Amino acid sequence: MSVVYILQADYTQDEFHQRLRDRAEVTGYVFLEQDELRAEAFREFQRRYLRTLAGEVLQIYDAQLRPRFIEQDRRVNISDQILARILTEKEVYFELGARQAVGIFYRDNQGEYIIVAAAENLSGRKRLEHLATMLACIFVGSLVVIYVAGRVFAGRALAPIAAVNDQVDRITARDLHLRVDEQGLSRSEQDEITRLARTFNRMLERLEEGFEGQRTFVSNASHELRTPLTATIGEIQVLLNRDREPAAYREALSSVLNELQELKLLINNLLDLTQVENAADHGEEIRLDELLWEAREALLPELRRRVQVTMDELPAMPEQLEIKGNRQLLRRALTNLLDNALKYSGSQPVAVRFSYRHDQIFLQVEDQGIGIAAKDLNRIFQPFFRADNARAVVGHGVGLPLARRIIELHGGQLYVQSRLGNGTVVEVVFGAG
Repeated sequence: MSVVYILQADYTQDEFHQRLRDRAEVTGYVFLEQDELRAEAFREFQRRYLRTLAGEVLQIYDAQLRPRFIEQDRRVNISDQILARILTEKEVYFELGARQAVGIFYRDNQGEYIIVAAAENLSGRKRLEHLATMLACIFVGSLVVIYVAGRVFAGRALAPIAAVNDQVDRITARDLHLRVDEQGLSRSEQDEITRLARTFNRMLERLEEGFEGQRTFVSNASHELRTPLTATIGEIQVLLNRDREPAAYREALSSVLNELQELKLLINNLLDLTQVENAADHGEEIRLDELLWEAREALLPELRRRVQVTMDELPAMPEQLEIKGNRQLLRRALTNLLDNALKYSGSQPVAVRFSYRHDQIFLQVEDQGIGIAAKDLNRIFQPFFRADNARAVVGHGVGLPLARRIIELHGGQLYVQSRLGNGTVVEVVFGAG
């Protein structure tokens, strides 16, 4: 609107300047070309045939800057500097108070003259004022329309977000099974709003899994902790019932010691499971093939003999078998995998294959044990979970989840393949070293 007003004002001024110039040329032609025309006759001609401009002033000066033919108008006073400038530049536009004026150089058979025409542009000023009023009204009206339309359309556009917020606000820790209704959104909102609802739903799924895992963890941990404590308390109560022979005391205390050692092992596993992220240190270079042999050497001699290690394809540079990580944690993870394979294989050997292919390090631990049912494969990484066929074997169900968490913390992946009664294959894959 400002640009429109400025362009209109510039056009109005140019138009008025052209009218003043035409007025000056008509004055020169009518008055100077007609030598015998008197001033009174020109005034009569101007009144009858020319449209009078507001505050119009017409002057004619000779080359000596003296008024000629038309009496000098007392309303204006044109300085000699402006007249001399007109003689030099031939055409000059200037202002005389409220009037706009033009001075042109005019050559006649009688000599050289300066013609000055000045007037007030009242009609142009009124047009500009009218235009400014219209633009201001349009501007105010547009603001009102934009405000009302913005409120209406913004309300419609934000309604799905408000609906999503209301649904999420009603979901508490006890209602994590609820989900945001993605289908309830209108077809016009199947973009960012739907993506937001799906993001909320995925977050709720993760929260539900986390809360469920926490409840399962607490429940199972309580059960696992209660069992050795109950057994220990029972043994001590039996000992205190009456006096016994020293051999009976030694046997009972040995049983209590075993229970307490199992309790200590369980507590250590729980601490490792909950603090493994905080304990990780990724500043040490570790050769995985050397770490595998260290984990094997950490086993008891009678168990160590059952672990058969095969080194398959190896890289040209030993540095390609190195990764950064915490040596103690990684050795604990590999030891847990070997312990599990040995524990569930009975007296059968355990095959370990180590290889390097396609810039990846592969470690496979294969046993010939009892295997895992298909329905239990998705649950074996839950802490304290034990399949039905594994309950006869001593354990707590913490070793495999702990190994997986340590391996993933070091950028690796752990996969399990198993069939009930046909053994289990655990594969660990690390990226390029």
